[in-house]
Amino acid sequence: MADTTLELLRELTEAPGISGYEQEVREIIRRHLQDITTIEQDRLGSIVCRKNGEAEKPRIMLAGHMDEIGFIVKLVTDEGFIKFSPLGGWWGHVMLAQRVVIKTRQGDVMGLIGSKPPHILSEEERKKLQEPKDMYIDVGATSSVETKGLGICPGDPIVPICPFTVLGTGKTYLAKAFDDRVGCALFIEVINNLAKEKHPNTVYGVGTVQEEVGLRGARTSSWVVEPDVGLTMEVGVAGDVPDVKKDDAQGKLGKGPVIVIRDGSMLPNLRLRDLFIDTAEKLKIPFQFDILERGGTDSGAIHLHRRGVPNLVIAVPTRHIHSHAGIIYRDDFDHAVKLVTAVIKKLDADTVASLTE
Repeated sequence: MADTTLELLRELTEAPGISGYEQEVREIIRRHLQDITTIEQDRLGSIVCRKNGEAEKPRIMLAGHMDEIGFIVKLVTDEGFIKFSPLGGWWGHVMLAQRVVIKTRQGDVMGLIGSKPPHILSEEERKKLQEPKDMYIDVGATSSVETKGLGICPGDPIVPICPFTVLGTGKTYLAKAFDDRVGCALFIEVINNLAKEKHPNTVYGVGTVQEEVGLRGARTSSWVVEPDVGLTMEVGVAGDVPDVKKDDAQGKLGKGPVIVIRDGSMLPNLRLRDLFIDTAEKLKIPFQFDILERGGTDSGAIHLHRRGVPNLVIAVPTRHIHSHAGIIYRDDFDHAVKLVTAVIKKLDADTVASLTE
């Protein structure tokens, strides 16, 4: 029997979709939910999938951002190399010698972020972190004429390459763009669950755009949904790797979804937090806590909509985020789906009203 969840994660992560160029991801979401939801789109490109329940209100917004970190073409040098502009938070150490694909009007062009061989590096250069502004992409051309002949134009999106791979344990998956195709997969799976069960509210699965460059789609899509509660589906920073202190990242693979008790853009509603804790404990779903002090999530925009929206971030711990590849643990994802589904079934009008009394 096919593992539909694995195939969903594969399909979502392998799709190209940097900030501002999320259309292929949007169409995947549309295809998976069009038979059980009513779908509309805001003018920035966020997709809003409404699953009706037993009541029109409260409205529960499940947000997962479609965009991944990437780059856009800045210019082509006389020698035919491509200078680029990063979209999202990149660290120079994880970029050199990585393969990328440039999405042009004429088709895909493969390239490599150039790396100076160690044989010709000075001692000073070996100690220095190379900045993205000093990097370039090599597409194998010998002149600007050849490069432009491939159809490459300023503004073209540049996407990291990393095929989805099931690692040796069978429980761990490696792929690009888990941040935040995991969130998109989460709300798709939750809505599929709710299609078979009653729920006392209306649920909106929202694939937001341009989160990595400023939570932009979360702002515009909130006006479409007008949510009473916001739940952001995200990845968390897994701290179970060498040289990461517990104070910096508490999440561990295989220990359950993460309830984020603070991020750099939002403080959660504590009664909503307690509802997740109580539900997880009753259903014996493992969970963890973490704080993301220097990063923001879509909740940062959603919770400020109109008079304010009670919000919480639920995350799947992920190793090596904001690089060309990350690693998740399947059980953490499945437990997140189970927990969010169970909480939504409790969010009737009285419960939602009590969150802000």
